[in-house]
Amino acid sequence: MGQVNKQAVAAAFGRAAAHYEQHATLQRLSADALLAQLPQRPFSQVLDAGCGPGRLSRYWREQGSQVTALDLSARMLDEARRQNVAHHYLAGDIEALPLATASFDLAWSNLAVQWCDSLHHALSELYRVVRPGGRVAFTTLAQDSLPELHQAWRAVDDRAHGNRFLSREALCDAMRGWQGHHQSISLTLEFDDALSAMRSLKGIGATHLHEGRASRVLTRSQLQQLQLAWPQRQGKYPLTYHLFAGVITRD
Repeated sequence: MGQVNKQAVAAAFGRAAAHYEQHATLQRLSADALLAQLPQRPFSQVLDAGCGPGRLSRYWREQGSQVTALDLSARMLDEARRQNVAHHYLAGDIEALPLATASFDLAWSNLAVQWCDSLHHALSELYRVVRPGGRVAFTTLAQDSLPELHQAWRAVDDRAHGNRFLSREALCDAMRGWQGHHQSISLTLEFDDALSAMRSLKGIGATHLHEGRASRVLTRSQLQQLQLAWPQRQGKYPLTYHLFAGVITRD
């Protein structure tokens, strides 16, 4: 995928921290899909890697788990602390976890590993901190997500305005060598207009581009072009996401 500017990612998510949950429909649906793939058993020690404001940290805490909430963004961690969602809070990078080997029964990561340089390396780190018999559970976005966004922006210019994600084959390959299973899921969210759809991305901090971003202000004319070019569905403006959910069992 190439080198990711982690500071820029952390800054983008930090700006979204206070209002993240208002726009986190995709994250909630993704978490539900991943939970359905886990065995119905208690997990004593849980790592929520890429915790955001901590909705799933709270879920695991309410299940009786001891929860460590980790995020790249200090402001996201501050929001998680403010909501008292976990037992421990840790600033850190999933690709270099500041945690001891075999510390957790579950390493959970919902829609965070797409911001890593190497998915395999990120999964290796999550695998490292899980005890034998424990699980690594993760979701990420797959290739061809956000086709409506890409199509609409092509009417305005030829620059990248959305991230390019790994193919399903590359995602499966990143899990190779471990015992596990995975599922591909397509989800479509609908909005009243193109601006609302784009604001949903900004609201969850997903505005950092892997290729970098030049600051610009969307003009009224460009917004009109986007609105006209956005493929509609019964008067609504859809955003389609292709999710990949994987569960790995630690040997």
